Amino acid sequence: MMPITLYGHHAGPNPKKVVMVLEELEIPYEIKFLEFSEMKQPAYESINPNGRVPAIYDPNTKITLWESGAIIEYLVAKYDTERKISFEPDSAEFYQAKQWVHFQASGQGPYFGQAVWFKIHHKEQIQSAVDRYINEIRRVSGVLNGFLEGRKYLVNDKYSYADIVFVPWFEVVTWVAADCIDLEKDFPNVYAWLTNLKSHPAVVEGLGAKSEAPKKL
Repeated sequence: MMPITLYGHHAGPNPKKVVMVLEELEIPYEIKFLEFSEMKQPAYESINPNGRVPAIYDPNTKITLWESGAIIEYLVAKYDTERKISFEPDSAEFYQAKQWVHFQASGQGPYFGQAVWFKIHHKEQIQSAVDRYINEIRRVSGVLNGFLEGRKYLVNDKYSYADIVFVPWFEVVTWVAADCIDLEKDFPNVYAWLTNLKSHPAVVEGLGAKSEAPKKL
């Protein structure tokens, strides 16, 4: 099997989700790290017209994909034949896993990302914007915390890609909202869930994929 090419950035949470799945399924891969300026050049926009990471090229199928959720769904559909971190097609769990992946992509990533932008990168401090997105971190964490009451994992109490996709963005909470959100105290079910997830070697490997916290401008 030829290695899949993963395009990423050293500070990007979304490529790390893909690394975790690649590692969990023991799929050979190589990472090509891009600087932000390279993502907006024609060479990369021919791969991902949105000019963001991640994207993959699978030489085994000649398929190029972008958007982390789509990439992960492709990887588990194509390569998780033993259903190690996924579910039987057309089962209730199969669709429930997709539900959580869509919630992560629409409800967690964008809001946590905007919290990072307005707290760390925006040149003008706009407190109302910071407050809005910090509150969204609380809201999303609350949704998960409530659902995880009495549960170990999100889908049928089985460790799956539906859990994995949430991990990287929660890593930003400790430095973007450490002064106002204590996951262990405020969202104990989420904290226990994340602690368990981060005991998996594939998750550890993904979090360590050229990890570096963004610096304030």
